[in-house]
Amino acid sequence: MWSTTSEVGEFQAAAGAALLARPVENTLLLTISAKVADVGPGAVGGTRPVFGWHPDGSAFVWTPPRPVLLGGPATVAAAIELAESLDDVPGVNSTDAVARAFADTWCRRTGATASPGIRSRLYRLGQLVPPVVKGQARVAGAADRDLLADWLTACGEELHEPLTSAAETADAGVRDGAYGLWEVDGTPVALAGKRRPSGGVVRVGPVYTPRAHRGNGYGSAVTAAVSASAHPHEVVLFTDLANPTSNSIYTKIGYLPVEDRQVFVF
Repeated sequence: MWSTTSEVGEFQAAAGAALLARPVENTLLLTISAKVADVGPGAVGGTRPVFGWHPDGSAFVWTPPRPVLLGGPATVAAAIELAESLDDVPGVNSTDAVARAFADTWCRRTGATASPGIRSRLYRLGQLVPPVVKGQARVAGAADRDLLADWLTACGEELHEPLTSAAETADAGVRDGAYGLWEVDGTPVALAGKRRPSGGVVRVGPVYTPRAHRGNGYGSAVTAAVSASAHPHEVVLFTDLANPTSNSIYTKIGYLPVEDRQVFVF
């Protein structure tokens, strides 16, 4: 039976050991719950998040209006049970079989229709192979704040995931040293971010290159630089499987596939 709460401390106490047993596959749940613990419920939007855990080790985080996010190790049986118990769910995000089981159960229960959303792949860094690309990396600083806000806004729009406050995100990133820039002749041409370590894992992203600078390897270069800066932690990132270019460049610099995830929207 699922247990649920809106208190992140209760969730971390109850589900933390299971999440930390597989921190790569649970990177999203770990970083989201850590952010809520650090900043408060407003860190993920205006609606209070919901957390849940199951005796079999499955766990979820739901930050409305986003889909319910089930961790990589979640089971099909637990997903079916969860779909029978939640209300007003806009979608689900999990590994293929788990997402499908939740969606099928939800649609039978509610009469809703499930539409496939983004399909992503989780990668783990193996042996880093930095590309040979003109330019050099540096950490974004206070003088880059407006540039970061503009690029993060553009990146969110391209991914159909608009930021609630790009300026606040940029400010926090500058404060934490979370963004790397790739420069050519003193001009920034690409950026990559990284999350704080959680469970010994650092997740890289977002990665963004303005259209005028694409096709030169700058995204690969800045991703490699930011990935190197995360040492000695395990390093992971997600890609959109509909974008063969990004999947190709990350494997070339040493990233290895871990699991695929599917979003269904109701």
